[in-house]
Amino acid sequence: MEMVPSEEKQLVPKEGIFWSCRQSIFDEMKKRFTEIESAAEEPRVLCIVQDTTNSKTVNERLTLNLPASTTINKLFEDVAHKAGYVNGTFCLSWASSVDMAPLDQASEVSLVLSGFEAGKRNFLQLTDKDGEQPQLASDESGTADSSGLDDSSQDRFIGPLPRDGTMSCSSDFSSPSYSYSSILNKSETGYVGLVNQAMTCYLNSLLQTLYMTPEFRNALYNWEFEDSEEDPVTSIPYQLQRLFVLLQTSKKRAIETTDVTRSFGWDSSEAWQQHDVQELCRVMFDALEQKWKQTEQADLINQLYQGKLKDYVRCLECGYESWRIDTYLDIPLVIRPFGASQAFGSVEEALQAFIQPETLDGPNQYFCERCKKKCDARKGLRFLHFPYLLTLQLKRFDFDYTTMHRIKLNDRMTFPEELDMSPFIDVEDEKSPQTESCTDSGAENEGSCHSDQMSNDFSTDDGMDEGICLDSTGSTERALKPKSSLTFELFSVMVHSGSAAGGHYYACIKSFSDGQWYSFNDQHVSKITQDDIRKTYGGSSGSRGYYSSAFASSTNAYMLMYRLKEPSRNAKFLEVEGFPEHIKRLVQREKESEEHEKRQREIERNTCKIKLFCMHPVKMIMMENKLEVHKDKTLREATEMAFKLMDLAGVVPQDCCRLVKYDEFHEYLERSYEGEEDMPMGLLLGGVKSSYMFDLLLEIRRPDQVFQPYKPGEVMVKVHVVDLKSETIAAPVSVRAYLNQTITEFKQLIAQSTELCAEMMRVVLERCYNDLRLLYVPNKTLKAEGFFRSNKVFVESSDSTDHQAIFTDSLLWKLLDRHGNTIRLFVSLPEQSPGTLANRASCPKADSEDSFDGAKDSRKSVEAILEESTEKLKNLSLQQQQQRQQQQQHTSSTSDSQKSSEHSDFEHIESPAQDPVAASQPSQIENCTRAVSDTENQFPSEERSDSDVNNDRSTSSVDSDILSSSHSSDTLCNADSGPLPLANGLDSHSITSSRRSKANEGKKETWDTAEEDSGTDSEYDENGKSKAEAQYLYFKAESHSQEDGSGEGQKCLLVHVDKRITLAAFKQNLEPFVGVPSTQFKVFRVYANNQEFESVRLNETLSSFSDDNKITIRLGRALKKGEYRVKVYQLLVNEPEPCKFLLDTVFAKGMTVRQSKEELLPQVKDQCKLDLIIDRFRLRKKTWKNPGTVFLDYHVYEEDINISSNWEVFLEVLEEPERMKSMSQLAILTRRWCPAQMKLEPFREVVLESSSVEELKEKLSEMSGIALDNLEFAKGRGTFPCDISVMEIHQDLDWNPKVSTLNVWPLYICDDGAVIFYRDNTEDLMELSEEERNELMKKESSRLLKTGHRVSYSPRKEKALKIYLDGGPTKDPGQD
Repeated sequence: MEMVPSEEKQLVPKEGIFWSCRQSIFDEMKKRFTEIESAAEEPRVLCIVQDTTNSKTVNERLTLNLPASTTINKLFEDVAHKAGYVNGTFCLSWASSVDMAPLDQASEVSLVLSGFEAGKRNFLQLTDKDGEQPQLASDESGTADSSGLDDSSQDRFIGPLPRDGTMSCSSDFSSPSYSYSSILNKSETGYVGLVNQAMTCYLNSLLQTLYMTPEFRNALYNWEFEDSEEDPVTSIPYQLQRLFVLLQTSKKRAIETTDVTRSFGWDSSEAWQQHDVQELCRVMFDALEQKWKQTEQADLINQLYQGKLKDYVRCLECGYESWRIDTYLDIPLVIRPFGASQAFGSVEEALQAFIQPETLDGPNQYFCERCKKKCDARKGLRFLHFPYLLTLQLKRFDFDYTTMHRIKLNDRMTFPEELDMSPFIDVEDEKSPQTESCTDSGAENEGSCHSDQMSNDFSTDDGMDEGICLDSTGSTERALKPKSSLTFELFSVMVHSGSAAGGHYYACIKSFSDGQWYSFNDQHVSKITQDDIRKTYGGSSGSRGYYSSAFASSTNAYMLMYRLKEPSRNAKFLEVEGFPEHIKRLVQREKESEEHEKRQREIERNTCKIKLFCMHPVKMIMMENKLEVHKDKTLREATEMAFKLMDLAGVVPQDCCRLVKYDEFHEYLERSYEGEEDMPMGLLLGGVKSSYMFDLLLEIRRPDQVFQPYKPGEVMVKVHVVDLKSETIAAPVSVRAYLNQTITEFKQLIAQSTELCAEMMRVVLERCYNDLRLLYVPNKTLKAEGFFRSNKVFVESSDSTDHQAIFTDSLLWKLLDRHGNTIRLFVSLPEQSPGTLANRASCPKADSEDSFDGAKDSRKSVEAILEESTEKLKNLSLQQQQQRQQQQQHTSSTSDSQKSSEHSDFEHIESPAQDPVAASQPSQIENCTRAVSDTENQFPSEERSDSDVNNDRSTSSVDSDILSSSHSSDTLCNADSGPLPLANGLDSHSITSSRRSKANEGKKETWDTAEEDSGTDSEYDENGKSKAEAQYLYFKAESHSQEDGSGEGQKCLLVHVDKRITLAAFKQNLEPFVGVPSTQFKVFRVYANNQEFESVRLNETLSSFSDDNKITIRLGRALKKGEYRVKVYQLLVNEPEPCKFLLDTVFAKGMTVRQSKEELLPQVKDQCKLDLIIDRFRLRKKTWKNPGTVFLDYHVYEEDINISSNWEVFLEVLEEPERMKSMSQLAILTRRWCPAQMKLEPFREVVLESSSVEELKEKLSEMSGIALDNLEFAKGRGTFPCDISVMEIHQDLDWNPKVSTLNVWPLYICDDGAVIFYRDNTEDLMELSEEERNELMKKESSRLLKTGHRVSYSPRKEKALKIYLDGGPTKDPGQD
């Protein structure tokens, strides 16, 4: 047997070692399976981690389900992997712990032994470590591998940013670890982005390019701002300097540009205007030159960016050349020549075409000064000098004359990384004496670098720099430079993505520090490669045909920047250590500001913001505010903050206040926080959240009270105690109960709070605004009865017989029904002048004649009326039973249909009478009551809705004085009319929203339908009286002082009234306070914007009104049935403003036009001082400003003339008796146009007997003296007076239409009031000089603007880009 050594160094049989190995493998596998089984059976710990390091992730949760044996160290690794953070750059702490102590990351203790509970949710919070935000794992990996430009794994971004929710082409933005913190942290590239304000991508691209230009940045740093000379806010160089310092030193990912745009004088609207980046470059450079005058940087822009070229014309016969020198800041290169089907393929081709001369021959020959004749010539441009920084604009925006739209040319155009400009320089011109006169036309003409003006002779040199160098090298030396000195290096490509209508700009810039290309796309900066630069060539790899642009990519290069390659002159960026002293100070200030901002952001991220409410103990109004408290502040500290926030110092002691959890919607106190005064608000509120599902209430108690604890699960009940004797409803008392309590137990709770007898108690639950339920089943629970979080009940406990009545027939139900339907209104009264009533009360009520006659001699004040009404109520209380019996007898004798057992309970009491004797004589009171009960008889029903807005305040109204009395009068109105004493007022807390009454008394419990309460005519008889058998109409008025300062001396009433009262009855109750009969004043409803609508439907109820609505009473006759309020305007056809308001009047159905004119005569004379004769004025239809149909005297309103509410009509004064006698006639307004004088004559009316064009021309010929064959006419356009400029009328109107009648196309003259212009076609148009034409145009523009008519059509122009050197635009006073 073969022996082999074993593991123990002993010899064993060979077969034995085989079986031994096999057995060891089986044992190992068994051990592994046992471990797996035990792991499956091991308890799991569910960890829920909230990332609180930034506001974007605070509402997100990370969930990890780990074995219970997992260590704390392994937990940190798992959280780091799932959150995308670098392990060790964050802390974990318990979310429910008071001290928020972080877990020990180095601990090897298992989760279970560290306090984690298996099988349950364990809440943790991920927080900052040492005040620094967690480092993203992508940041660490990105910095580790940043070499290799062609590495396809490098994260980069080129092109417009993807929209939210779309797939991005860059992992830098699609990475799941991308979060808000990455925006706050600096990009891994080391560069800082710029925030796009809205549409400022073009600005960001240019600013980043200038920042990445060493010569420009260094020169800007060397400039020092002087505080004493300029405001830093409006200083453009200073704000650019600040921006560059932040771009170089900030730790943020992106910074704002609002300070820079503010220095431009721009407001927020400019952020929504996209402009051309080349245009911005020109305007910004010009602004910098203006700001840098008389400084070392005065010529910086010219030194860096300005070149020169020659614009020449050379005669081909004699060789004479006329030329001039122009300067340029950029070279505009055409993409596709005009009329060509193929675009240029490269920048070199476009440059060659730019300097390619053209031949002037044929009709375009040039007049040669030497030959003294027109000769063939050659015209072109030659470059003389190139700037140090060369800017090329690729003119991709063009105009398509086929479609007449702007287009973008997306054709492919290549550009080299190194551009040799030596083939394009004119060496011969460089050697010649430089004595030309140069102008910078580039600053004047956008997109053009040469001038159209030329000089035929030499002139003196302007002394400007002519070279590409920054030193004082002579021109001859510069001319002899080798070709290598004209090699330029590409360092910036400004890319446009989109169409001619709009798009997006970003910049691809090469850093001169490391040669790396970066994409600066607003706030995002990423590395890119040469392949990405080549993608900006545009077009496609196919042909360069005419239509190739339509199918090409819309993302392409628009502006290129090159720098001259000259090592001795090429500058490097200033490092922080080499900053000038003033820049170092600026860096320190910005660093401190950034640190402060970071601290504020940290505080903001840890601040709880929640709504705070408080019932003011004195004003008794619910105040609302927002409480902002740090999550680590305790409840006691938060209460102190809320006390100060609500400004309660000096009103209540602070120890009488506490914060409780509150539900505003249900007005429910959810819970109180006894014993938790030292609990942090973050734990108390459940963490820092963007919004909370609950609010806080600052509860206030009296010093002798003790706060009641509120426990979760309780329901809150507002208990109103009802007193049947005084018929009042007290303010609510809060009682808390549980839903499983019975009605009997609930009554015991109420008894403890209100000290009422539980055995005799009736409890009524108001489930909603139209549902009252009596709770009478003792063992029924509150939940079964429909109680919710917040409830409202009414309780009454007395030994009256009302307990025995059916609930819907009881006095309690009626009182609650009245309470639910009572609204509070503010009524502004008119000023009462002596004799007003005598002058206006031409139609007093018959039943009130005596009392009003007595009032004519002596008018009592409102205060006296209120005092008398109070005395009257006292007297009525003593005679209650007697009046009740009298009313029952009166009811049975007048109407058998109005029988009900409830009629004697609520009776109709008149508002305070003005006769003082009435208060003491029961018989007179009864008469007054009967008169008021039939109040609707005095108001015929009105069929129209409220009139339109009374904007011009043209009604006869009188201002009012403030009431000083605080007395009140109560009236409860019933259709059956009987007095019943009432208490002096409803409690303000008891007035709630609408509730409808029963439809019929004496029947089973039913409720009104919408139709019954809609105020339609079907519910009311012809006198405006309700057809329902009984309506309880409560009315109470008391003086009220206005606090809004709306006018001194304004009388105002605070009225509590049943909203089921009709407008007629409401006006009747207001009579004593207004001082005139209800027919002599009008009711206007005031809306939130202070617009007033007149309420005219007397049979409508006040159901559309709500609490605190405002009403204005104005003196003037109210409308009756069939009457319409009409606004009368005077038509002045030859005045600049042809429509003038005169007055308001009333027309009635069935009235003739003649009768309305007779009524108008005295009104017009009295109010407008117009003394008219009835046959010398007419009324005619008014449609906006257009005069229409002439109303004839025999026309009848509503029969011949349709009339509506708030109608408008023209009154036209005639110079001669009325010529319109028949409806077949046609009144035309004509106006002669005199082209020889360039003027329009005044309007003259022509009355036609028919619609014949021939008759019109005959009348015009007869009136003007123009021969019939020479007369031409045209219809005016637009609204009256059809104004048109005298510069346009001769050719713009449709003169002499080929029609025979006026009522066909294109005239369509079928009604009176049309405007016709006419002229003599033999009269020539006046010839104007240019000066006269300009003067006339100014006059016409001014005239037409004043009349509100347009001068001519002008399409909307794009807003020009401007930078304001004085900090903002100034308004041109001439524009007004």
